[in-house]
Amino acid sequence: MENTQENFDSISALNELLENYFRNTIIPQLFVDKDLVLRKFTPPAMKQFRLRSSDVGLPIAEIEEHFRFPTFIENINQVISSGEILEKEVQTLDLRWYQMNILPYVMRADGKTNGVIVTFVDITARIRDLKEQEKLIAEHELLLDTIAHDIKTPLTSVGMAIGLLKKVPEKGMENFPMLVANVEKGVEKVGSIVGELVSTRWKGHRYQAEEELLDLQNILEDVRLILAPQISQSGAEFSVDLEVSEILFIRRKLRSILYNLISNAIKYRAEDRKLLIGISAVERDGYMVIGVSDNGIGIEPSLLGAVFEKFQRIGEQVEGNGVGLYLVREILEMAGGRIEVESELGVGSTFRVFLKQNG
Repeated sequence: MENTQENFDSISALNELLENYFRNTIIPQLFVDKDLVLRKFTPPAMKQFRLRSSDVGLPIAEIEEHFRFPTFIENINQVISSGEILEKEVQTLDLRWYQMNILPYVMRADGKTNGVIVTFVDITARIRDLKEQEKLIAEHELLLDTIAHDIKTPLTSVGMAIGLLKKVPEKGMENFPMLVANVEKGVEKVGSIVGELVSTRWKGHRYQAEEELLDLQNILEDVRLILAPQISQSGAEFSVDLEVSEILFIRRKLRSILYNLISNAIKYRAEDRKLLIGISAVERDGYMVIGVSDNGIGIEPSLLGAVFEKFQRIGEQVEGNGVGLYLVREILEMAGGRIEVESELGVGSTFRVFLKQNG
C-alpha cells in the first residue's frame, strides 16, 4: 500500500511539474496523442491558433486552424510512424512566420511513439530582416555597378578623343600639347579613382564579414524563406540532394548566390508545366559544386556565352535588371571559384557553382 501511495505521489508531482511548464512557457506548444486528439496546449497557443480550453479532447482535425499548412495532420502521422523530428516553416493567417517542430513523444516503457509535441517559434522578424538585407544589398550592388559602368564608358570615349587630338598639327598652338597632356593625366587620374572605388567595394567595404563554417542546408532554408511568396505563387517543388553540406565561406555571399539562381529559376519557369527545382552538392577536385537545375524555358544557345555579362537578360517577358548572374560570377571569381551553365531551350537549365574548399 505504501508503494502504491509513493507511486501516486510521484505521478502527481510529475503532473504538477508538467502543468506548471505548460502554464508558464512563452512558446506556443500543442500535445497531440497517437489518435490525433489534442491533449494539452500552452497559453500562447490560445492566442496564435484560436484555441479554447474546450478544444482539449477534440480530434485535431476538428479544431479551426489559424495557420496556412494543409499537410499538418499528414506530418503528425509521419512523425508518429517514423519517430523522427520534423521541421518546417509555416505562416499564420495574420501573415506571421513560425518555425514548426514536430517532436515524437516516446514512452520509456515500450519505446513506442505515443503522440507528438508541436512547438512554434516566431521567425517573422528573421524573415523580415533577411528580405530587407537582400533588398538593400541588391540596390547597393546595382547602384555602384551602374555608377562605375556609366563613368567608365565616357572616360573611354574621352581617352580616344585625346588620342586623336594629339595628331592635330601643332603650328600656332604652342601650348596645345601641354594642355592635352594635362587633360590626359586628369582622365587617367579619374580612371584610377574609379578603379580603386570598384576594387575597394569588392575587396573591402562590401565584404568585411568573415568566413565561417556554413551548412548549405541552412543557407537554402534562409533563401526559401526570403522567396516564400514567389515559391508559393509559382507552385515550385524542390528536391535536395547534398552529398556534402559544409563549406567555409561568407554567409551573405553564399546566400546571395543561391538567392539569384533560385529566383531566376522561378522567374523563367515554363507556364505549361509544374516548376521543378533541384539543388545538389558534391565534392569535386577541391571544390564544392552546387547545382541548381530547373525545367524552365531554357536559354537560347546564342545567349549562353553572355548570360553572365552585366545588364544581359535571358528574356524580356519578366522583370529584371540583368545584373544578378553578373554579380554571382563576380562574387565567385573574387573567391577563387567559378560558375558554369548548361541549358536547352524549352527544356530547362542547370547552373553549377564551384566553391573552393579550404584544407
